[in-house]
Amino acid sequence: MSGSAADPPSPDRLAGVFSVSSVRRVDGTVQYIGDPLVPPAAVAEQLRPVFRQQGYDVRLEELGPESAATAAATSNGGTTIVGDLDADDPITPNGSLNARQNQYALIAEPMDTDSGVPWLNIGLLLATIASTLYVGATAWYYIPVAEDPLRVFEAWPFVVAMLGVLGIHELGHYAAARYHGVDVTLPYFIPFPSYLGTMGAVINIRGRIPDRTALFDIGVAGPLAGLVATTIVTVIGLSIDPITVPERVANSDTGVIITFNYPLLFQALEALVNALGLGTEVGPGESVHPIVFAGWAGMFFTFLNLLPVGQLDGGHIVRSIVGQRQETVAAAVPGALFALAGYLYFTRDPPPVGFGVWGLWVFWGLFATGLAYAGPARPTVDTTLDRRRTLLGVFTFLLGLACFTPVPFEISAI
Repeated sequence: MSGSAADPPSPDRLAGVFSVSSVRRVDGTVQYIGDPLVPPAAVAEQLRPVFRQQGYDVRLEELGPESAATAAATSNGGTTIVGDLDADDPITPNGSLNARQNQYALIAEPMDTDSGVPWLNIGLLLATIASTLYVGATAWYYIPVAEDPLRVFEAWPFVVAMLGVLGIHELGHYAAARYHGVDVTLPYFIPFPSYLGTMGAVINIRGRIPDRTALFDIGVAGPLAGLVATTIVTVIGLSIDPITVPERVANSDTGVIITFNYPLLFQALEALVNALGLGTEVGPGESVHPIVFAGWAGMFFTFLNLLPVGQLDGGHIVRSIVGQRQETVAAAVPGALFALAGYLYFTRDPPPVGFGVWGLWVFWGLFATGLAYAGPARPTVDTTLDRRRTLLGVFTFLLGLACFTPVPFEISAI
């Protein structure tokens, strides 16, 4: 819920940054029609403190000739003409300033001042902690929870590692969005009693993204922050002694063995840990510490999020670098995933239970199809991204490739 805002800034307070020809109020939103006096991408950033002081969020939109004419025309007294008009200025019959081509609208909306407790976020977080505790205890620590329910809390290191990686990823997006003045929610964790204990976390971007710079920063901040957390978690996990697999599990006639294949980044960190003398040996009847799996999951999630399609992180980054051509790139992603699924289907033996790993890529191919159809995020001002950020985007995708393995896991009988 939006709180009450003070009077919007007067056009005089925008001097030097934005030249105002008219001002219009529409249902609490204030539109300043005019032209930037600085690069368009810098207008909202420079004026944001002025508007926030009055309780408003602000963004800049470029108007086409027809939109500009509509916005500048007087409608039921909703437009106020600002400043003195010269004799040479084009005037409409009703006395308002005609829109010039390429005019812009500076849109000011009352800020969201709802300071209530985010109960939904808290509830989902608690539910995800519970599901991750249960999965961690039963699947990775081999604890017989049914016999001793309180032992479920022994899985807390797995929970901290898994939710820490996911949470820091989402908080990276959150911090970047807030930095650019984009209205965004806190993370929503998704509980799910699978091998991960969760389906991840998401944030909801409620405000308009002002430009490609903001879109890039929001998109790239999550993967980079998440990879820092993933690296720390992986190194810690590889440095901790493995756990012993109970005989009841090792000698089970109905159980299966899930082997996780490590991507290039994981292998590099493993080599580093061993070179530093911090690594541990996994002997017969032992399994790597569950924290290692949290690091593996962080890399897997990072790769999936960096698929350059729709409103995934990779889609945001590519959209900010290449503009509308991102849709061409996104159209190729489902085909590539389906091709990988087909190759694995015909070249690998089926597992003893469930679908093969090809099913994973079929699912993501279908998901990517939906994301590509929905389209990417569209910044308000579609200006070219600077070279420094472009290079950072390329580097981020290289990190994403280092998190990829075509066969993330294999299932075999005990």
